[in-house]
Amino acid sequence: MTAQSKPRELTGRKVLAITVGAFAVIIGVNLVMAYYAVGTFPGLVVRNSYVASQGFNERLAAQQALGWTTEATLIDGHLAIRITTEDGRPAPVATISAVLGRPTTTREDVTPDLRYDGGAFVADVDADHGNWDLRISAEAGDGTEYAYLVNIVHQR
Repeated sequence: MTAQSKPRELTGRKVLAITVGAFAVIIGVNLVMAYYAVGTFPGLVVRNSYVASQGFNERLAAQQALGWTTEATLIDGHLAIRITTEDGRPAPVATISAVLGRPTTTREDVTPDLRYDGGAFVADVDADHGNWDLRISAEAGDGTEYAYLVNIVHQR
């Protein structure tokens, strides 16, 4: 015959220990996540938002008057940026630069060496898969600034 064990009694101390332990785990995980969130995202887009906002409407109207459309792809480490006019022809871009980086950190930012291949500005980049932000700064022949931000997914 087997001896039956007596069920353990659930006391107030045990309930308190379970409750305190559960909250300690929750608070501990939240503190670790907050530490990594603050440590990886600086939270700054521009240093002084007031100064950056001055003349925004004028720059926006000038950029819209260009009538340019931008399309960007990132496939197997090959970045292609197509900037076209309203009639679908390549836009007359005088200068262009871009920064490719993760949406939440500047740690992986790269500045691709863009070259024009007759229809698009292309570059080979060392980028892991996933979401990337591409910040494009270009200038038209008449000096009009063109800025464009697009989120692209690196496909393999």
